[in-house]
Amino acid sequence: MAVRTFLSDRGDAGQRLDLVLRRHLADLESATRTRVQTWIDGGTVSINGQAVRRVATRVAAGDVLTVQIPDVALPASRPIEPDPTPLDILFEDSFLMAVNKPAGMVVHPTHAQPAGTLLNLLMWCQRGWPADMRPSLVGRLDKLTSGIVLVAKTAAVHAALQRRLAAADAEKDYLAVVYGRVRPQSGVIDLRLRRDPGDRRRVAASPSKGVNCLTRFERLAEVAAPRVGVSLLRCRLVTGRTHQIRAHLAARGWPIVGDPTYGEPRWTRVADEDLAGALRAFPRQALHAWRLAFRHPMTAERVEIESPIPEDVRRLLNILNLTSA
Repeated sequence: MAVRTFLSDRGDAGQRLDLVLRRHLADLESATRTRVQTWIDGGTVSINGQAVRRVATRVAAGDVLTVQIPDVALPASRPIEPDPTPLDILFEDSFLMAVNKPAGMVVHPTHAQPAGTLLNLLMWCQRGWPADMRPSLVGRLDKLTSGIVLVAKTAAVHAALQRRLAAADAEKDYLAVVYGRVRPQSGVIDLRLRRDPGDRRRVAASPSKGVNCLTRFERLAEVAAPRVGVSLLRCRLVTGRTHQIRAHLAARGWPIVGDPTYGEPRWTRVADEDLAGALRAFPRQALHAWRLAFRHPMTAERVEIESPIPEDVRRLLNILNLTSA
């Protein structure tokens, strides 16, 4: 039996419980809608600690959803092997930690990559923790995105931390280098997101279809890069969906430099050969999970964490003559 805990957000508000669970369990192939409904009927799903047996129950933003998943529904997995590779720890106390994930590192083991992931490294750290503690990731970053990843040390802290991150005073800021002349200087991208029906590895932005998603942006710097333009943006997540920033920026016509999924080879239209060469050579999406601020789930004190701009992004900013934050 495995227990999964989720915090509902704006996109879940007013939706049926079975549909909300299906979305949050999208990584689990066995969690079909019929099977999820069976789990609800069987009393293995709770909202805010109370068992719920009605599949059509409506979920509110901020609800803590817990589902007990039978072992037979879980994919066969091997033990996560501890990896002694040092972690770049930005913050740590008795309840949680924040680590600086480098671009190129996968956060969770898969059949294709069972070792060398962030969780493998965290399992090595766990050796010195009390017996009742086990690391769990609170949010994830794409393999090619660098920056802050939060880690809870117990299930209770995990649930409490999710609630803190969903609060209005939480701040989740990313830096993105994008193609385009961003106008206005700041604003909001309010587009729904859903799985791309033509490619389930992508999400598609739409004004009317999918779940509500909100990204705030601010232009920090720009360079002409004639005929294209390149800008440095700070993006603040109000909701947190898979590929949200990448899909939102691309939908507004500002694809992230180097993004292999949502990007465009606009470097071909940059007249300056040096700039074009730097943009072409950048090996990943130029997106960095930069700053995080929230109320500590146990002490209620304000926690502010910042991840240094990685060297590859800093070099790109210098070549482009974009003034970094």
